[in-house]
Amino acid sequence: MNRDDKKKKAEALHEELKKARTVVMSGFEGLTVAQDTVLRRQIAQAGARYEVVKNSLIERAAKDTGIESSAQKLRGTTSLAYTATDPVALAKILVDYAKENPALVFKTGVVEGRVVSMAELESIANLPSREELFAKALFVIKSPGQQLAVAISAVARDLARVIQQGVKENKFKASGS
Repeated sequence: MNRDDKKKKAEALHEELKKARTVVMSGFEGLTVAQDTVLRRQIAQAGARYEVVKNSLIERAAKDTGIESSAQKLRGTTSLAYTATDPVALAKILVDYAKENPALVFKTGVVEGRVVSMAELESIANLPSREELFAKALFVIKSPGQQLAVAISAVARDLARVIQQGVKENKFKASGS
């Protein structure tokens, strides 16, 4: 790869990292090609990206982004997983995968502009997904109105039952007879 190609690659990665809400850097020494392929597929299905990138390229691309401090002084082989969408989905994939494949070693991560440890990444992975949170919020918003509708309909239903019972027992007499 010549100098111009490296520069273009660094600029493209820089643009991606500026948009990213979550970036996780990890070591992957000891992963087989098949294991790496499975991880790539899972990350892609979550709408995230996964790349193996030279440390010097990460350092250059991270300048003036939210991950600049984390990208300094990386050692060994480094893979970069990042997403501009749901941080929880990416965290779940990486944490679950690392449990099954200890060769994937967490180096550093940044979520929503904040540097996170492995323990914090695991906590994020245990959060409900964005869709689940929206569903819960909608339930909380909708619940009082739904309960009011049930209470109002119960009054009418109970009144109808009382009238029906009265008719059955001939409690109502026709006037004028």
